[in-house]
Amino acid sequence: MTKVNIRGVLFDPVDMSEAVGVCRSLLQTDGAKVIHTPNSEIVQLCVKNPEYYEIINSADLTIPDGAGVIMASKILGCPLEKGKVAGVELMGELMALAAETSSPVYLLGGRPASDGSPSVAEAAAENLKKRYPGLIIAGARDGYFTDADTPSVIADINASGAKLLCVCLGVPKQEKWTFENRKALTSVRVAGCFGGSIDIYAGTAKRAPKFWIDHNLEWAYRLLKEPKRIGRMMALPAFILGCIGYRLTHGKQKQ
Repeated sequence: MTKVNIRGVLFDPVDMSEAVGVCRSLLQTDGAKVIHTPNSEIVQLCVKNPEYYEIINSADLTIPDGAGVIMASKILGCPLEKGKVAGVELMGELMALAAETSSPVYLLGGRPASDGSPSVAEAAAENLKKRYPGLIIAGARDGYFTDADTPSVIADINASGAKLLCVCLGVPKQEKWTFENRKALTSVRVAGCFGGSIDIYAGTAKRAPKFWIDHNLEWAYRLLKEPKRIGRMMALPAFILGCIGYRLTHGKQKQ
């Protein structure tokens, strides 16, 4: 499969069904394989901080998670014709796959337990088990740990026997953590970086209604709900303007 170069980030031109098919195959291989889900914010992060290119492009599967990436691909003359593959939706599809294949899952990320409430990872685990009968959650741990804690986190994941690991530590921490530790994750076959998806499945955050998603306005919905995200959201127009400038000065993006 030929990768599609969007400002230096290499995407797999897959639809959801194909992405799940790739993951099904990866579950049968040795060693931890990695899924990244870059949106325009992540690509813009790489443009501004080139040291992240190696990390993001090290993935075995890179899906276009966001309308901004699809728009950029058209501007740059290398369209991702099959459209976006939302990371939160892929995580759900992988839970169904894990239940079907009896592949144990480990959830890593989210806030810790407090005031008698379970951690986000624990809440997500309970909800996912109800949604996907037969799903085996081998472990769930919050994302509030230090570098010094990483060896114990890895030991817990490996001891759980998890084949599918959902790393939800936020960008770029989750990508860096997975990049640095994938070889130590001896039980894991697929490690996916799914960011805030864990909050959606825990019920501590809500995804945009279908209308907003279908019209590529999910970013606007999130901004309305969380105005403090305005600083992060500015990465989208900066990214699109940068793509227009690149096309005007360089022509089509080289693959």
